[in-house]
Amino acid sequence: MANNPAAERGLKLLEKCTLFGALDDKARRELAEHAHPRHFATGDAICRIDEHGDSMMAVVLGVVRISLPVVRGKELILADLRAGEMFGEIALLDGKPRSANATALTNCELMVLERRDVLPFLERNPAACMKLMELLCARIRRSDERMSDIAFFDLPARLAKTLLSYPAQGHGAAKLSLSQRELAEMSGGTRENVNRCLRDWQRRGILELKDRWTIILKPEALRELVTSP
Repeated sequence: MANNPAAERGLKLLEKCTLFGALDDKARRELAEHAHPRHFATGDAICRIDEHGDSMMAVVLGVVRISLPVVRGKELILADLRAGEMFGEIALLDGKPRSANATALTNCELMVLERRDVLPFLERNPAACMKLMELLCARIRRSDERMSDIAFFDLPARLAKTLLSYPAQGHGAAKLSLSQRELAEMSGGTRENVNRCLRDWQRRGILELKDRWTIILKPEALRELVTSP
């Protein structure tokens, strides 16, 4: 690997992943040697729910959207994964079909690890097994929290939580480049109701809607919506 600049670059980025961070340098390199790169253009389907899955993937460059199809062609957006994050580990571990869709939100470079290589490695590396379990537990907790939010919180609270938790761009006031359809799919609402909520917050000076940007002016007002009983 020392004579392969691309592999070294991939290794350095994979080191940011929870799974790789638990390993010593030798084990990390051993696992990274089995990884191979794949590239996807914006909008490409990386994998689809119920497809056979025998690999997991780490995001090296770009953003991958994880989603679930719901009624009438709509989707529920579960996460937008960035460099250093992994997905596909459930199908890799249990050998069953994919549990969600993964789509390239931007041009993406991924490092792919196959089941036939990962399972023997995990058997030899208990620390990696524990980190993978922690990763899965964290995702189960987020899923449980999302289900609880949908069951017990109204749309304004769910939408406020979505705006506060999504990675913002730029400096100063937080700016998010998400369409109202995307915000609806993230918060479990309709685009019409999300639009109504955002317009109300704009009138109250909580945020500004400008050129497809949602600019959060008063994050404390959104936090109050999330924490209010």
